Amino acid sequence: MKARWAAVVSLMVLLALAVPPVYAQRVTIDFWHAMRGPLGESLEGIASRFNAAQARFRVNPTFKGSYPETMVAAIAAFRAGNAPHIVQMFEVGTATMMAAGPAIKPVHQLFKEAGLPFDPTIYLPAVRSYYSDAAGRMVAMPFNSSTPVLWYNKDAFRKAGLDPNAPPKTWAQVRAAAQRIRAANAAPCGLSTAWPTWVQFENFGAIHDVPFATRANGFEGFDAELTINGPLYVRHLQFLVDMLKEGSFKYGGRDAAGDSLFPSGECAMLTASSALYGRISREAKFDWGIAFLPYYDDVKGAPKNSIIGGAAFWVMTSPRRTPEEYRGVAEFFRFLSSSEETAKWHEETGYVPITFTGMQLAMASGYYQRFPWAELPIKQLTRTPPTKNSRGLRLGNMPEIRVVIYEETEKAFQGQQTAKQALDNAVRRGNEILRRFQQTVGQ
Repeated sequence: MKARWAAVVSLMVLLALAVPPVYAQRVTIDFWHAMRGPLGESLEGIASRFNAAQARFRVNPTFKGSYPETMVAAIAAFRAGNAPHIVQMFEVGTATMMAAGPAIKPVHQLFKEAGLPFDPTIYLPAVRSYYSDAAGRMVAMPFNSSTPVLWYNKDAFRKAGLDPNAPPKTWAQVRAAAQRIRAANAAPCGLSTAWPTWVQFENFGAIHDVPFATRANGFEGFDAELTINGPLYVRHLQFLVDMLKEGSFKYGGRDAAGDSLFPSGECAMLTASSALYGRISREAKFDWGIAFLPYYDDVKGAPKNSIIGGAAFWVMTSPRRTPEEYRGVAEFFRFLSSSEETAKWHEETGYVPITFTGMQLAMASGYYQRFPWAELPIKQLTRTPPTKNSRGLRLGNMPEIRVVIYEETEKAFQGQQTAKQALDNAVRRGNEILRRFQQTVGQ
């Protein structure tokens, strides 16, 4: 009898050891993100596919609110010693995250410690450079990257006697088109913009190869100072003020407030994110097109590449975090950077593929033949190698600086001050914010 029980016990042990890994206890990777609705569903779909593809780790995605809310929550969690493994942070939070010191683990370090291969050259240059340090090492994992473009209403163009297949290329052409649209009553509004600071200042500077700030837009040190009161920026703000006065331009508000003006049909042209595609495809009841951002053709060297918006994934540290947990984060990053996942995300959302292989897969599948517009943002991002002025921004407390620019430019739109006064004030106030940040990081 004892021999029989011993055999049964031995068999049970062998069976336990033979249980497939899928039933074993997985290492949980907590992932906080800031995407709701269809975008959130697509993002969480990536986590689900990763969880189904292997049995060692389980990524647990949690929506934590807007980008600023997610940042505040992550900082509070780090201070309490229980930060998530991964947090999604918008691109203007890059300098703040980089200055967080021991709170974050740079991506290049993550892969090295995990013993996994990592090739940063697979990422598009405009994407890679934005999330790299001064030595060119990637500190965050790029994910939802977009760039602003010119959306235009082809039906309104036809009604105004404009060629729907020849969108304006220069700012002078944009203004002329907006004037004709209003004169023909083809749309209530000729032109508007979403994310005014990102589009009309940050990307404007990149495309015209003029600095937004000194020290290579902050990449070379936290002692940078704003330069958006330079002649070309003043010229452009005055240009928009003049268009507003004549009725060909409408100020749509701060951040994404202007997004609704295009799919509703109110404004015939809108400079906004390429990732607005999802909303436009659902809501617009007209024939639409997409074009490169306008530029001033008398500016030498223009146009350069545009810069990205969106967000990246940051690895956070915690006192009790194990090497196995960090390994899980690295494996998840490898998975979402695969050609299949980057192409799928790109096609579902309108964000650009972050890797060359993702772009090549979309191309090979005939996606760009079916949807030619989708390749245009990529071409705009990659049309020239990034310069010091078109690499992106690395400025501390950039969200606060954006608010200052909004406040001062709105006063110019309201006729309370000149374009030059507005940008002089924005520079003065913005530099005060930069100096406070510099003191905080001790540089």
